Amino acid sequence: MAVDTIGAPGATATGFRRTFSERREENRRTRSLVLGRSRVATVLSVLLLVVLAVSWLLPLLWAIDTSFKSEAQAQSVPLQWFPDGGFTLENYRTVFERGEVPRWMANTVLVAGSVTILTVAVCALAGYGFARTKFRGKTALFAATIALIAVPGQILIVPLFRQMEWMNSVDTYQGIILPQLVAPVMVYIFTKFFQEVPQEIEDAARVDGAGHWRTFWSIVMPISRPIVTAVAIFVFIGAWNNFLWPFIVTNNPDLMTLPVGLSTVKNAYGTIYAQTMASAMVAALPLILLFMLFQRQIVKAVATTGLGGR
Repeated sequence: MAVDTIGAPGATATGFRRTFSERREENRRTRSLVLGRSRVATVLSVLLLVVLAVSWLLPLLWAIDTSFKSEAQAQSVPLQWFPDGGFTLENYRTVFERGEVPRWMANTVLVAGSVTILTVAVCALAGYGFARTKFRGKTALFAATIALIAVPGQILIVPLFRQMEWMNSVDTYQGIILPQLVAPVMVYIFTKFFQEVPQEIEDAARVDGAGHWRTFWSIVMPISRPIVTAVAIFVFIGAWNNFLWPFIVTNNPDLMTLPVGLSTVKNAYGTIYAQTMASAMVAALPLILLFMLFQRQIVKAVATTGLGGR
C-alpha cells in the first residue's frame, strides 16, 4: 500500500532544504558566470562593485534628502544633509496638488506599458521567424536588422515626425507609441535565444500536428520566460525614461509623459531645486520598485540568456 507523505512535516522540511540547496547552487553558478572562479578576481570585482554602488547611491541619497527640504534649505550654503529646521513633506504635497504629475504619470504608465507589450510581441515573432523559418531574402533582411542597431535614433527623428504628420498622429498616444516599437537589438536577442532552443522540441510538436504559430505560442514562449522578462524590463525602463521623442511629438500638456512634463515645470517656474527633486523621486519610484521586485530575474537573464555576451 502506498504511503502518502505529502503532508508529513519531514517531507516538507526535506523539500524546503532541497529548494534552499538548489537556490544556493544556482546563485553559486550565476556568480561564477559573472565573476569567474578566481578568488582574487571575485574580491576585486566585489570591491569595484561596492565603489560603483556608493558612487551611484550618493547622488540618489542627496536627491532624496533635498526633496524633503524647504527651498531655502536646499539652496543654503554650505550644503547640509540634515537641515536645522528639519525635514518637510511640503514639496511632495505641492507636486500632487498641482495635478499635472499624476496625469503625466498615468500617461507614462500607458505609453511604457503599451510599448513594452507591443515591442515584446513584435520582436519575439520576428526573432522566431529569423531563427526557425526559411524564406527568400532572410539573410539580407537579418543583416539589415543588425545594421539598424548601429544607426543612432536621432537620425530618424525627422523622417519619423514627417510620417506621424502624414498619419495625423502628432499629439496623440499612437504618435508617441508607434515609433518606439522599432527595436532591432531586441530582435537580435530573441533570434539568438530561439536558435538555442533544441530543434527536437519543435519537431515533437509538429509530429503532434502543431503549426508554426501553435509551436511558437504553446512550446517556445513558455520556455522563453527568462529572456521575455529581461527584454520586457529593459524596454519598459527605456520607454519610461524616453524624453526626446515624446518631447518632439507632443505639445498638449495632457499627453505629456513624466520626463517631458517635469522639464516644462522646471522651465516655467525657474530652478526650484526641492520641488524638482520631489518630482524626480515620484518619477523614479516605479522604476526602483520594478528593479527591487525583478532584480533576480534581471541578473539571471543577463548572466545566462545572452545579454551578458554568451
